[in-house]
Amino acid sequence: MPVISYELPDRFVAGAVGQPGDRAFFLQARSGPRVTSVGLEKFQVTLLAERLEELLDEVLRRSGGDAAVPAVAPSELHDDEPLDQPVEEEFKVGTMALAWDPEDERIIIEAQEVTEEAEDAEVGEDDPAIVVLRVRITAAQARAFAERALKVVAAGRPPCPLCGLPLDAAGHICPRQNGHLG
Repeated sequence: MPVISYELPDRFVAGAVGQPGDRAFFLQARSGPRVTSVGLEKFQVTLLAERLEELLDEVLRRSGGDAAVPAVAPSELHDDEPLDQPVEEEFKVGTMALAWDPEDERIIIEAQEVTEEAEDAEVGEDDPAIVVLRVRITAAQARAFAERALKVVAAGRPPCPLCGLPLDAAGHICPRQNGHLG
């Protein structure tokens, strides 16, 4: 299984390319001139950010506040810059995994390539052709990542005030406008 590994990258972010309603989402890691971008779905970005926050909160709780985990993202790590260009997708993400390394106090994020073979494979079965992006970051970097990722997802189409579905520039057929607003 080929692994693209980043140990404390200069930058690790989630971002989107395109117009709201037609965006492609990416995880992007950069160390020096080396940049890796992997594609994923919007819901995967949301889940990754939420699970990172939950993991960090749990580490902080279990350590009694002794772990080097900030409660919020440090302001110096805020990153609102666009993705590094050109965005060249290495692979599409299927499964992801998170872990806390207590020895180094690092978050480990793994994003595994989705393939037809991976969908048919048994859980725990290694396929030497499947690529994995592995990123090790500090807890502070993870907080900043999660904060940005949630902003990226929220920057899409605004929700309809009645049904909550995304409003489309071309129009919106609201299912709650059928006379049954309950």
